[in-house]
Amino acid sequence: MQVEAWTVYQGGEPMRLENRQETPGAGEVVVEVAGCGVCHTDLGFFYDGVPTRHPFPLTLGHEISGVVVEAGPGAAEWIGRAVVVPAVLPCGECAACRAGRGAICPRQIFPGNDLHGGFASHVRVPARGLCPLPDLASPTANPAGLELWMLSVIADAVSTPWQAIARSGLAAGDLTVVVGCGGVGGFAVQIAAARGAHVVAVDVDAGRLEQMRRNGAELTLQAGALDFKAIKGEIEGLTKRRGIPGFRQFVFETSGTPAGQTTAFGLLGRGGYLGVVGFTPHKVEIRLSNLMAFDATVQGNWACLPEHYPDIVAAVLAGRLALAPFVERRSLATIQEVFAQLHAAPYSHRIVLTPENA
Repeated sequence: MQVEAWTVYQGGEPMRLENRQETPGAGEVVVEVAGCGVCHTDLGFFYDGVPTRHPFPLTLGHEISGVVVEAGPGAAEWIGRAVVVPAVLPCGECAACRAGRGAICPRQIFPGNDLHGGFASHVRVPARGLCPLPDLASPTANPAGLELWMLSVIADAVSTPWQAIARSGLAAGDLTVVVGCGGVGGFAVQIAAARGAHVVAVDVDAGRLEQMRRNGAELTLQAGALDFKAIKGEIEGLTKRRGIPGFRQFVFETSGTPAGQTTAFGLLGRGGYLGVVGFTPHKVEIRLSNLMAFDATVQGNWACLPEHYPDIVAAVLAGRLALAPFVERRSLATIQEVFAQLHAAPYSHRIVLTPENA
């Protein structure tokens, strides 16, 4: 398969538009890309020196949806299927996978990290773990009327907070505080609200917070306009009014910034839970003894296991999670400008890059 792809040779330097051949091996497929979302992690690889497991030159991009157009031995049944490609594809066979810990599979495949990713016309990936999609032209299967390119963000921005929230044990009536509401955090607010939680959204951007008010947040707090003491006071006021004890309070750090991580840890109370979802290469200073003193829990979350994807797709297509208001389509040809824009300042939408033929 002839592939046209944007390739990084050196972080921070212009990507090169190149042509290469991709041939699927046993158990592999080639997916014609309909859309690939631009993630904070991509910016970390490109600008911040976060190392990729496969060295440059490399095509980035791990939020991918598309149609399987070519298959290697053992994967022919996938040809013609519309799919979402999970951001992390465990091998399914190692000791970690057999124990249900596919997130730490030592042989996992992360497109745009372990091999060439989705900022291209096509991408070659393992067939294992692909999430098949129903007929999107059917109003019964797709009552929300979503397009294939939109579903690319399921691969990380939606699925990662879905798994983080599901594994936390969050239940109806609990408190959820989401720190950082762009991309992953915006969907975390919706997912927690859909589970019946009282949701507090914390972000530096007033526009994002207004969007959260319309999509599940009971209380919105603008960091920067409020100091930490004021933010904590507002949240404590809500928990007292709702009668929510500390052990039913869940904080999810999704900003991927030192300030956001410091704030999130500071909000952890007695018996509380902190899910670390955002990533930053920078260090933060915290008092780790709070975990002991508060008998609290902190848990990291790496991506989402493929077995959760069918439930996520069903929720999105049914309209239980809003997707369309949070994504914005741009041509893959604008990738250089999009990276520069997102690096310069936060943005209210998840930008999805689509090849010219998509």
